Amino acid sequence: MSARDVNPSTTVAKGLSQFGLANRDIGFAIGVVLILAMLFVPLPSVLLDFGLAISLSLAVLILMVALWIPTPLDFNSFPTLLLVVTMMRLALNVSSTRLILSEGHQGSDAAGKVIEGFSRFIVAGDFVIGIVIFAILVIINFVVITKGSTRIAEVAARFSLDAMPGKQMAIDADLGAGIINDEEARDRRRILEEESAFFGAMDGASKFVRGDAVAGLIITLINVIGGILIGMTSHGLSIGDAAGNYTVLTIGDGLVTQIPALVVSLAAGLLVTKSGTRGAANEAVLAQLGNFPKALYMAAALSLMVGLLPGFPLIVFSVLAAGMAALGYVMQQHLQEQEREQVAEAKREGEARQTEDPITEALRLDDLRLDLGAALVPLISSTDAALPGKVKSLRSLFIKDFGFVMPPVRIKDDSALPGMTYAISLQGVETARGEVRPGSMMVIDPGGNDTELVGERTREPTFGLNAIWVDHGRASEAELRGLTVVDPESVVTTHLTEVIKEHMPDLLTFAATQDLIEGQSKEYQKLLTDMSNKSPAVLLQHVLQALLSERVSIRNLPRIIEAVAEAAATTQNLRAVVEHVRGRLSKQICQSLVDSNGFVPVIVLGAEWERELNNAVSPGAEESAFLMSPARVQEFVLAVRQEIQKFAAGDEWPALLVTPDVRPYVRQILERVSPVTQVISHNEVHRKASLKTVSTVGG
Repeated sequence: MSARDVNPSTTVAKGLSQFGLANRDIGFAIGVVLILAMLFVPLPSVLLDFGLAISLSLAVLILMVALWIPTPLDFNSFPTLLLVVTMMRLALNVSSTRLILSEGHQGSDAAGKVIEGFSRFIVAGDFVIGIVIFAILVIINFVVITKGSTRIAEVAARFSLDAMPGKQMAIDADLGAGIINDEEARDRRRILEEESAFFGAMDGASKFVRGDAVAGLIITLINVIGGILIGMTSHGLSIGDAAGNYTVLTIGDGLVTQIPALVVSLAAGLLVTKSGTRGAANEAVLAQLGNFPKALYMAAALSLMVGLLPGFPLIVFSVLAAGMAALGYVMQQHLQEQEREQVAEAKREGEARQTEDPITEALRLDDLRLDLGAALVPLISSTDAALPGKVKSLRSLFIKDFGFVMPPVRIKDDSALPGMTYAISLQGVETARGEVRPGSMMVIDPGGNDTELVGERTREPTFGLNAIWVDHGRASEAELRGLTVVDPESVVTTHLTEVIKEHMPDLLTFAATQDLIEGQSKEYQKLLTDMSNKSPAVLLQHVLQALLSERVSIRNLPRIIEAVAEAAATTQNLRAVVEHVRGRLSKQICQSLVDSNGFVPVIVLGAEWERELNNAVSPGAEESAFLMSPARVQEFVLAVRQEIQKFAAGDEWPALLVTPDVRPYVRQILERVSPVTQVISHNEVHRKASLKTVSTVGG
């Protein structure tokens, strides 16, 4: 394209458009500065006319937007806009006052054509008529619209703030019960915060409207009195001429400002009265009025009866009655059509449900469900219920500690349970249950000793420790004595946490594994699909389940996928693949075992046990076997358990260090007696890890 082909005007227009879009903030700031400047800089009548026209047009625009927005939050900038528009009207009022008082003696056009037009069209040149109309408009705006809007805004702001904690608790309860997901919860919280901020701002913004009406009335009175005095003293006019000139101009000026103020007040009233109604104002009002055809018929009959009274215009009321009756008939037909459509839709849905499978819903199981007895329902239904929020927080805990995405927990009441009992079910099977006392606190002695507090003796449901339920007053006393005090919600949450930790492999279903895979980058998804294994996703699921069974975090999924791909290239043996993956995660495993001094405390095997265990491993063609007499296995378990218990009393859990060949078998043996104890091999000791032998399992 040559230079001659470029249209200079198009280029300039495009550049100005881009500049305008990129610098809207500067334009808005300049507009606010110009409004402030009008308070001090005299405006010629031409610019005043332009400003008054903008004020009137902007007021109409605001009213139309308030009529058509679906919800008040869609116009949450209204309080800011109201302040700017109010300030602009007051600035224009100051400018018009300056012109009226300085040039009013010259005639009706002294303050511009807009004010003159209002004074002629509405005031009709008679200032008495103007005063009456102005007073009526001020009364409508100040006494009726503004006062009502202010009261509604105050009540809405107070109710919105008072209801916020309950609404937040309801969101947490729905999230904890699995009714909504995290994204929906975030959206609902955002809307709740915006709603509270909006009604609070509207409470203050309504004072702008009220103040604007008062200021307009005061300015008008000042203009009338000041104009008459200036006309008589400075320009030698008689009191009648001065009153005629200045009062007509002042009333015209007051009408020019009061009409936009009335329009904006109406917009503010529409916003605050809209409350929970959705849809444009015309849709909501007309739809609700039209939903009752009988009301339209009654109104038509009453209108016709009024027209039949002596002295009333029968034609006017007859036309009105016919119109309302026709509208009622149309709406009645429309409602009947809607009812037929709803019945047909319900019939189709029922047929679709029957066509699918009536037992599909019955066979659907919740991965995690927490059932509560009747007395425990307040733990989730009261306004300050903390249980749903604590259950929800478990998701982030498991993601952080294990890289495990915990499925939603459905919390529901179960009348079949005893009143103060809760039950935890995994995939439809009850796995654990316990009892708590709402309104009481559980006190546990960390040393395992009985306490002398007065209360109900019980056992902590998660670990079986001796505990006691006490009231809140004795709970404070127990804390001062160094005892552990736990609320009922924490008891349930702790129990649920341990149950989930124990059953993480079962909860990591194939669908959950697929979700984890889909969350990885395309490169790792391709690496997994390129494996020679027929079902790479199933293999990965089994590896992840094996890691979770030993409470090894699967958060570093890319490295796990790499390790699985490496091992699967040479073997299809799941145990070998898992051991290879653990070797690749050596740094992570050792880091999770480091104590406060930077060492990895381990318990090692004596020479006799190490030799006997290695000899018990019998290599096979596809998979090795472990052959040891049950009596000897029992002796080994007792020997290891004795060493573990020496440290368990101090809440220390050193790992058991064994050779790579026997590690999976030793772990399998110890899994039932001490699932918390980590069993690691020499291949899983990172080169930078500092081992510290704390005990030896003798022969």
